[in-house]
Amino acid sequence: MKRRGGPSVSVNVFIADASHLVCELMAKALRDGQQRITVVGLATDSAGVRKGLSENSADVALISANLGDGCNTGFKVVREVRTSHPLVRIILLVDSDERSSVVEAFRARADGIFTRNGPFEMLCKCIHAVHEGQVWANSKQLRFVIEILGKHEEQIKSATGAKLLTKREEELAYCVAEGLTNADISRQLNLSVHTVRNYLFRVFNKLGVSNRLELALYVIGQKEASRTHALARSSAPEFSGDAATAGQAPTPRSPIVDVAFGSRVQTRLD
Repeated sequence: MKRRGGPSVSVNVFIADASHLVCELMAKALRDGQQRITVVGLATDSAGVRKGLSENSADVALISANLGDGCNTGFKVVREVRTSHPLVRIILLVDSDERSSVVEAFRARADGIFTRNGPFEMLCKCIHAVHEGQVWANSKQLRFVIEILGKHEEQIKSATGAKLLTKREEELAYCVAEGLTNADISRQLNLSVHTVRNYLFRVFNKLGVSNRLELALYVIGQKEASRTHALARSSAPEFSGDAATAGQAPTPRSPIVDVAFGSRVQTRLD
């Protein structure tokens, strides 16, 4: 396979897969790829991931959804790594980009998702992009995430419960999260495209996001947090253990987003 010149920044990568042979093959390909990627460790199960990341300085962890200690255990490991190693970027490696895997990957707070049939050069780009703080997903995968939103009436609030947006700004935020373009929003809310852009500029500034996909992910995080809070309250009379076990929701994040497969989503205000 012909490979282009690699980026200037070196990235330390930790690889976890159910098969040691697969780990070795991926490691060799990455080492020989002239993409300034250094493999600092390998693991085939959950314990190996925990031990390996504690003993090695990794920038990015490439973790398979299926590990040696069980099918789909990679999702649980991603959650653990997110908590125990918050500075490590995580790419979840899946067999296919079916809806359940994609949604669960982002619920586990992976920074990117990559399918096994993806080209090697794209994997290298994925690693560097995620290392730079970007979220990696193709348009089909993003559509799965957007579709789980549906219609919502929840208000977008800060951690202290303060309302962050006006009613009209919330309407625009949910429209963007549902995948509508500025023209679509203009027709649906009976606003000019120029007015829609101005509203989005204010929404981006208030929420600390920089493009449409970041806004969609922020809204998803708000929805998950609201749902978990509601479940915790409804079960409160019967619950007597640690509140953390009543349910977990990913903390809303505001990454710089780059869609690397297929068509790219529009960034900024367009």
